Amino acid sequence: MLIPKTISSISIHLLCSFCCIVSTTLFSAENNTSNKLSTLKNEIFTHQQTLSEVNQKTKHIEQKLKQDDIAISIVAKALNNTKIQLHSIQQKLIELSKTKQQLTRQQKQQEILLAKQIQSAYTSGNNDYLKLLLNQDKPSEVQRNITYYQYLNKARINEIDNFQQTIKNLTIVVTEQQEKSEELRKLQSQQVIQQNNLKQAKLARTDTIKKLNSQLSSTKKRLAKLIDEEENLKVEIQKLAEQAKRAKATVKLDGLSKVKGKLSWPVKGRIRHSFGSKKQGYLTWKGTVISAPLGHQVNSIYDGKVLFSDWLKGYGLVTVIDHGKGYMSLYGHNQTLLKSVGDKVKAGEAIALVGQSGGQSQSALYFEVRYKGQAVNAKTWCKLSK
Repeated sequence: MLIPKTISSISIHLLCSFCCIVSTTLFSAENNTSNKLSTLKNEIFTHQQTLSEVNQKTKHIEQKLKQDDIAISIVAKALNNTKIQLHSIQQKLIELSKTKQQLTRQQKQQEILLAKQIQSAYTSGNNDYLKLLLNQDKPSEVQRNITYYQYLNKARINEIDNFQQTIKNLTIVVTEQQEKSEELRKLQSQQVIQQNNLKQAKLARTDTIKKLNSQLSSTKKRLAKLIDEEENLKVEIQKLAEQAKRAKATVKLDGLSKVKGKLSWPVKGRIRHSFGSKKQGYLTWKGTVISAPLGHQVNSIYDGKVLFSDWLKGYGLVTVIDHGKGYMSLYGHNQTLLKSVGDKVKAGEAIALVGQSGGQSQSALYFEVRYKGQAVNAKTWCKLSK
């Protein structure tokens, strides 16, 4: 059957029009998709640039926070040493004052005794020594009187020597007292300067913390920061564990298994965050956060050797102690560190002072007990009452 030419022409024309429409539509869709993809790539690039800038700013602020914490640590340590020296001098002044009072009483007693001896010698002065020697009438009495004179004279000379020594000792004590008083005055002036420096350093850190919190305004950023800090700590602990294995034992470290449940907490205070409780997102606390006053002593829970004594991101100024046989204890957010790497410490010995380092808004101690690199619940190792 033959198709009429007019119908065939119309069909071809419609087909061409359809193809043209389809082609135009496909081109338009492809072009639209391409534009969207280009826009998306630009947005991703812009986001990456922004994220990179935020990360750089955060790193810069964290570095500034480290500098602020270390500056506070230096001043706080100097201030702590000044307080110890002041206490030592004050105790010495109390001792010197007591010695001075004792020597003054001794001086008065010696003066009274010497006065009595002089009076006694004057009273018996009618029988002077030369007359007694020339008197031959009563030889026995002469000998007795001579012996008495010799005894009296020797006693008087001894008392004079004692008196002179007392005066000398008293002079030494008074001089030392004056020197210590001047040293005390200088230390008190130094303490005022140190306190002002500490105040300025704290203000600088407060400003840094505000900037850091501003950068980490979103929950995602804070979570990412916490994850990064935990990973950083994990890596550091693994390094320290390997270091402890390689180190030659200069002191016997018998671990913590024998003292489980008997250890004292490193500081007295209220537990703010317990081991295993929710931290943020899916993260949980690997240690215990104990609220305590700023500057209070942090004590080692047991005998050991200092493995780490430095600033650590997120945890501030940290001390890590090796107790042997895979056991370690960690003390963070300190104001200053009193021990250096390699130092041997005893249970209850002061190793740091409570602080707010690492960007904390309140003073507290971050405390961990670890076994073979893994954090364990400190409550099972330390006594229930803090």
